[in-house]
Amino acid sequence: MVSLSRVRPLFAPWLVCGLLACVILTNSLAWAEQTPLGQDALLRAKQVTVGILEDTQDPRVPEQTGKVIVRGTGFHLRDGYIVTARHAAEQFQLATGPVIPQHVRILTTDLHELPADLVGDSAFMDVVIYRVSEPHRSKLQAETTFATGEAYAGTEVFTVGYPLGWGPTMAFGRVGNTNVFLQTVDTRLLQADISSCSGNSGGGLFNAKGEVIGIVHAIIQVEKEETQTHCSRLTFAIPGILAERIVTAAIAGQPLVFSRLGLQLTTVRDGTKLRVAVKEVLEPSKSAGIEKHDILLAIEGMEILDGAQLKNFLVERTSPGQRVSVKVRRIDADLTFHVVLGGG
Repeated sequence: MVSLSRVRPLFAPWLVCGLLACVILTNSLAWAEQTPLGQDALLRAKQVTVGILEDTQDPRVPEQTGKVIVRGTGFHLRDGYIVTARHAAEQFQLATGPVIPQHVRILTTDLHELPADLVGDSAFMDVVIYRVSEPHRSKLQAETTFATGEAYAGTEVFTVGYPLGWGPTMAFGRVGNTNVFLQTVDTRLLQADISSCSGNSGGGLFNAKGEVIGIVHAIIQVEKEETQTHCSRLTFAIPGILAERIVTAAIAGQPLVFSRLGLQLTTVRDGTKLRVAVKEVLEPSKSAGIEKHDILLAIEGMEILDGAQLKNFLVERTSPGQRVSVKVRRIDADLTFHVVLGGG
């Protein structure tokens, strides 16, 4: 029996990943109706997938072409915009540590090597956007879209990518828990029962229509011995519904600002049930009437079970300035307050 799980952001196999713990929180499962995978969706997903190339050019001999090494995966959204995981593009520098390069090279599935320039990124969500230089955009064969709505447990999904630096390959599976938390990123993740390896980072998690429902982020390696070959069927992805907000803001040249409720929470017992209560109350919740020690029950009618769930609701479904209803229990009374969300 394995006594230790290793959470691994899907770096290329020659990069070392840290040892991190994880917490997986359960959620109510909603089973989606399945749409059979069509060849058109598979072909389009393959065509939009690109490899993120390692910079192997030796500056001392610029006349010599560097080796072609794929370190990660990405996908072409539209108009030359390439989306991938931030850590799949990061470069390590001795002076500064990990940095996001201003320029990368991508490899299309029909073997065009194209330059792309940085548009924007989010370390908070492990997403980065590049754009292929205008003269080369016609070489991108297809485009894709983010799926609308939520991903559900049981949804049939597939990936296209460059595991261990080679491919493109395809893997097929289903979405599992849609509300997973790891210490590698500050948001919930989608868990999928699908094979992924180092190098799959940044690739699209596609539904049966070929739409992106997530961006491949990490795996949990369960092998007992340390090796440089990191593969697993426990795969985790940034939800597409959230990634799309990041990408849209970056393309528009606007900073992505998240909503602020102004509550610091702690866990308490409410009868036999564990709930979250207000530890400290700040603005804007303070002006709305919420007080310290109030037990948080729901926001906008959705039951709140823990602080991470509340955080995800605010990040994914609200905007600064929005008015939301917050239901709390104060001693023996259930009260509802209306809070105009701040930004931050």
